[in-house]
Amino acid sequence: MTPTPEDDEHERRTTNLILLAIVAGLIIIGIWIVNVMIDTRKIQDCVAQGRRNCAPIDVPGRD
Repeated sequence: MTPTPEDDEHERRTTNLILLAIVAGLIIIGIWIVNVMIDTRKIQDCVAQGRRNCAPIDVPGRD
């Protein structure tokens, strides 16, 4: 039994959607990693300059 052109097209479409989801996930993860690296670099630059308030901690106010 040979696959029909409709089966081939459906399989190709499914494969393309899966690959698109994988590529989109890799792009999102890449952007997240770059943002983490930028934040880390900013903190390291701040510490290298001798500042003390490089990573301020948010403390909830007393009510």
